[in-house]
This record gives sequence, C-alpha cells and structure tokens, in this order.
Amino acid sequence: MKRALIITYYWPPAGGPGVQRWLKFVKYLRDYNIEPVVYIPKNPSYPIIDDTFFSDIPKDIEILKVPIKEPYKLAKKFSKKKTQQISSGLISNKKQSFIEKLLLYIRGNFFIPDARKAWVKPSVKFLKNYLVLNTVDIIITTGPPHSLHLIGLGLKKNLNIKWIADFRDPWTSIGYHNKLKLSKASKQKHLNMEAEVLNTADAIIVTSKTTKAEFKTKTEKPIEVITNGYDSLSEKNNLNLDTKFSLVHIGSLLSGRNPVVLWEIISELCNENTDFANNFSLKFAGVVSGEVLQSIKEYSLDKYLDFKGYVSHTEAIKLQQTAQILLLLEIDSSETRCIIPGKLFEYMLANRPILALGPEGSDIKDIIDETNIGTFFLYSEKAKLKKQLLGYFENFKLNSLQNSPQNIIKYSRKELTKTLASLINLTTK
Repeated sequence: MKRALIITYYWPPAGGPGVQRWLKFVKYLRDYNIEPVVYIPKNPSYPIIDDTFFSDIPKDIEILKVPIKEPYKLAKKFSKKKTQQISSGLISNKKQSFIEKLLLYIRGNFFIPDARKAWVKPSVKFLKNYLVLNTVDIIITTGPPHSLHLIGLGLKKNLNIKWIADFRDPWTSIGYHNKLKLSKASKQKHLNMEAEVLNTADAIIVTSKTTKAEFKTKTEKPIEVITNGYDSLSEKNNLNLDTKFSLVHIGSLLSGRNPVVLWEIISELCNENTDFANNFSLKFAGVVSGEVLQSIKEYSLDKYLDFKGYVSHTEAIKLQQTAQILLLLEIDSSETRCIIPGKLFEYMLANRPILALGPEGSDIKDIIDETNIGTFFLYSEKAKLKKQLLGYFENFKLNSLQNSPQNIIKYSRKELTKTLASLINLTTK
C-alpha cells in the first residue's frame, strides 16, 4: 500500500467548504490502496467551526501536528470584526476605512503569499525529519492558503520526493488578489512563487478546466482536473419540501456576489403577483455580507427573509433537500469563470432545481447543462431570468416542480478519489 502525506491547513473542526475536499479524499483513499497521512496546524485560527466533520475522519489515521503562528490572532486585538472578514474573504465593496485599508495593505505586502507563511519553515524542518524516518511515496499540498505549496517546494528541494500541488482556487488570478493593495514588487513576488511551484511539482491538480487552461500557459507539468463533489448520504432523509416557494442559498454570500438584478425581479413579481408574494420565501444559511442584507431591505424583501446564519453541515444538507429552488451565485467577472462553488455538487444530490447566476463562459454553466440540474443565467439576462423564476413558481403551484439529474455519478467523492488515486499511482511510477 502506498503512503501519501497530505499537507492541509483546513481540517476538522474547521467548517465551510475549504475543509471538505481533502477530508473526503482521505475518507476514501484506503479504498484504492493508498494510506493517507495528514499534516495540519496544531493551533489554527479557523473563521468557522463545525464539529460534525469529525465523523468523516477514518479511524486509526496518522495525523501530524505542528504549532502555527498566525497574525490574525494579534490583529483581532485591534479590529476583531474587520480581521475576521479579511480572514474569511469578506472584502467589502464599499468605501473602506483607514483600518481596513491598512489591514489589507499589511496582509498583501508583508505576508506573501498569505498570512500562514510563518508555518512554512517549521513545517519543512519537522516533515524533513519525519520523512527521513518514515516511508512516504508522495506528498500533496493543497491551497489556499498557497503558503502550503511552499512547504511542498521545500521538501521537494531537500528530499526530491514526489509532489502533487492541488489548487482549490487559482493563485495570482483569483478575484480578491487585486483588492490586497499589492505593490509592484509584491505582485512580482507572487508570480515568481506561483511559477516556481507550478514548474517544480511533479503534477498539478485544479478544480476547473478554465484554471487548467490558465496554468497550461505557465507550466508544462501534467495538470489534472479533479473537481469538488458530493458525498453519498449515509441515510435518506424523508423530509417534506418547504410549503412556501422557497429560494434557498447555502454558504457564504459575499458583497461581490450580491445579485441586485434578482432582488429587483423578485420585488417586481411580489408587486405584480399577489399569489407569488403570499407564497414566496427567501432563506440564507451561512455568512452574509451587510451589503447583501441592505440590498434585500431596499427592495422590501426583508419580510420574506429567513436568515439562519451559519449552520452545521448536517443542517445545511437538510435545508438543501427541503428547498423548492436552490440558489447559486458567482461574481460577475471574467476572473471567476473558473470558480465552481463546492455547494454546486451537494446541490446535485439534493435533487432540487438550481437557479444559477454567473459570468459569461463560466464552468458552472457547463456542469449544470451537462447534468440537467437547473438553469444558468448571466446577470444581464433579466427578462429570461424573470420568466424562468415565474415558470418555476407555476410548477410549484401545480405541485410539479421537480428535477431530473443525469450523469452525476462522476462527481461523487468516491469516484473523484479514484481519479486522484490513479494520478498518485501514475506520478509515483
């Protein structure tokens, strides 16, 4: 049995989407004759906690831990709210205060590639000693935080061990990168680090075909697309659908994803159609920015809003299964064409129609069309979007609002782990 050392920042009790990808890979790797060893920080600063993920950790797995020094803990003394927002990726689109600008400048220019950079050197030292005494066939780093790839880079240089770098999100082309107030020198530093990682690793994993196309212009190393996915439910919940025409969004809803055109459409429908107004419900579960909540209030939709805040992953699954419509939103920017939210794959399993908005050329649209799990619209397609939402409502009233997914098995976590195992075997030949 081959042994793979997984170097990840996010691990239970971390909540949110970042933890799930490698937690699920680790859950199934033994089924493909690969023994995972997990390396994580001993004292991380997770913005979201969800203890329910502990149940997915395989028994008797070896987990290595080394302490980490994180600036967010110190910065919280000065501005707890703003620091948590930056740590969670909630960078406001509104005019920023001096402290916000200062924190972003410091984050962008003094912590390259990110605020976990102080963990690189102690990790390389610890793991170098570990690998001398323990047989491991391959190491895998996953980012963001992309500083973890520098751990892989250091081990590769010192031990010439096989190394796969997994990019859950892009590095220098990610949407928020330009909001970090980077100096010219800092931007170049990021580009240099990214290039060294891409050209030193033995193989690269990305989550979308758009990111693969981008990286192919930067490296000749093999690149494998392994998306996120859904995990089969251990038991089927016999839950009743919402009695209201519920539009449900699960997960973080950042300022940049604020679908003003959708709130405008819903407001119009409520004013034009009394039946729609009497039956409509809007549900949010997760972190939601103040700008989004303010927009909803401005369109007089706050009376329809059921804001649950952060809920456990188990509760999120239930909300997905009972929704009439599942809402999927991505920032309307060419930089986000490659972003495929992890919730898309769980939405597949919920078997409820998905209403998605995103940029032109989005990888989301390709997956939705391929699997027949919903409809995708550009933010500019107001008339089409309104017609579709009204059509969904009419089917709801006829008790015929259904979904007929197809070709979704390849997005199951177990099938995706099979692809990962094949890449590990190929890379370690």
